[in-house]
Parts: sequence; C-alpha cells; structure tokens
Amino acid sequence: MGRASRARRVAAYGGGGLGALGLGVGATFYGLVVGQSRLARRRIPVPESAPPAAHDTIWSAPDVPADRDPISVAWLGDSLAAGYGVHRDVDTPAVRNARAVSAITHQPVRIANVAVVGSESADLDEQIARLAEPPDIAVIVIGANDVTHRVKPKDAVRHLAAAVQDLRAMGAEVIVCTCPDLGNIRPIGQPLRTLVRRMSRNLAAAQTIAVVEAGGRTVSLGDMLGPLFASRDDLFSDDKFHPSAEGYAEAADALLPSVLDALGIYTDSRTATPLALRRTRPVARAAAKAAAHPGTEVAATELHGESIGRRGRWARIIRRQPPVRTPDLESVTATTDA
Repeated sequence: MGRASRARRVAAYGGGGLGALGLGVGATFYGLVVGQSRLARRRIPVPESAPPAAHDTIWSAPDVPADRDPISVAWLGDSLAAGYGVHRDVDTPAVRNARAVSAITHQPVRIANVAVVGSESADLDEQIARLAEPPDIAVIVIGANDVTHRVKPKDAVRHLAAAVQDLRAMGAEVIVCTCPDLGNIRPIGQPLRTLVRRMSRNLAAAQTIAVVEAGGRTVSLGDMLGPLFASRDDLFSDDKFHPSAEGYAEAADALLPSVLDALGIYTDSRTATPLALRRTRPVARAAAKAAAHPGTEVAATELHGESIGRRGRWARIIRRQPPVRTPDLESVTATTDA
C-alpha cells in the first residue's frame, strides 16, 4: 500500500495504529523499539521552563501608521509553535513571522500564541477556546507528540480536522504545519529512527488530506527536522530535539510566503520570487508528495471548474520561494501589549 493510499485510509476511513501505517512488526522488532523509546526519553531532557512569552503582543515596523488596525495571527499547537528551545521572544517563530509580515505589509501584527509544550492534536480544541477573538490567520504546528505518544493516527487526524473546521467557522484562514520528520532526531537510535520517520511522514500525509478537506492549507514541516537540520548542529537547541533560534528562523522564513498568500498578498517582484512549482493532483497524491518534499504547500483548488474528481478532491501543490529581499526585522518592535 502506497503512502497516498495509507493517508487516505487514515484521514477518510478511520484506519489507525501501526497496521494502517503499513508497519507490521514482530515481537523481536517491537522489543527493540520499546528499548530505543526508553533510551530516547532518557537522552531528551524534560522541559524545565516555559518558552518566551509572545502571547498578546503587537509588532510594528517603524513606518506603520499608529492608527492602522493590526493583522491578527494566532499560533496553536505544541512546543514548536510555542518556540520552546530559545530564550528571547524575538527568536520564537511567531514573533519572527510577525515582524516579517509587518515589514512587508506595512501593517502591525498582533500575536495570540496559545500553543502549549507537549500538546497533542486532541488539545487543540482547548487552545481555540482560549482565543480572545477570531484571528485573521491561524497557524497550527502539531503532530510530533501524537507520534511519540503513540496516539492512533485516525484520532489525531480527527481532532486536527475538527480544529480547522472550528477556526474556518470563525472566519480565519488556516495554515497547518504538518508533522515534522522525526527520523533525523539524533537522540533517537535505530530501529526506532526508521519507524518514527515512516510514522511521521504518513501522519503528515493524512493530516494534509484532512486539513485540505476541512478548508485549510498545509505546509510540509520536513524542513524542521529534515536534511538541513541533519547537516547543521547550530539549528538545534541544547536538548538536540527542539530547534535553536537559527532553526526557528529557517522554519518561519519557509512559512512566510504561505502566510502572505493567505492574506491575499500574492507572490510578485516586491515580495517573493516566482513560484518554482504549481501542480494540481488528487488530494491523496498531493499529500503523499508533500510529506516527502519539505516546504511544500497543499491547498484545495479546482480543475476545469470542478473541485472533486474521480479520485477525490483536487488540490494544488506549491513550492514557494522565500522573499527576494530580507525584511529589516530589527526595526520591527513590540509597540505595546495588545
């Protein structure tokens, strides 16, 4: 069974567990995995402090009129959305993204960061309830803890789809950064590393199908823990599990074009280079493609005026490029607490 078929089964038909992910294992292999899991837990430090607070702040470039209404961006999910691993708010992905958006759009950006370290997809409904007002954009980063805590994929995807539907009902554009590829986490040894790589990629594909069908768009987060991170020690924080300031910067910059597009600021000569790839495929195939190619965005689209084809909903695959000019982020400061 290919990744597209497995993802469709999990997202649409309720498949779950190791079998649905194509991971039939024997007793010996299972014993090795359990042993590696225990060793990984000892190697990865337990979080001892909260990430820097970025919730309920407004960031504005110096040329932005003081009376201009801010763009509201909510961040939900786990430690990657919260920015665990850094010590300054400006190094969290939410603040870096807000500063870049303000510099490019010439509007202030209000952050509502309700992400919680250790969260699973089932925790998203509680985070949504904490939002004081509907956001313009909602960014969700979720999935890693669903894999490490062995949550059934069908349950994780169901909770994520419900969260996207709730946020869309609030009027928000929703961008989901799918489960990162955990196979390159160095404290994780073999054979667990191969297992979690496959599980995380399959979950990411299933997430993509569910999110697109719920009205959101996804961006593959393979970049977060993929080849780039595997080759550079400086992209990891001290625990060798969460990103460093440089790592979060790479992720936030990769997400930026999708946020701009969701705001209606399309790629052009002022903000970004031309799109490198834009194709239309059935959503299951698009999801499988995105899971294997970091930084790929998937969103619903139409083909010849039809939103659904013989093999399901049509989806577009986009490989966006980062902005041509790097905004002067240092000049974008917190104007006041919101």
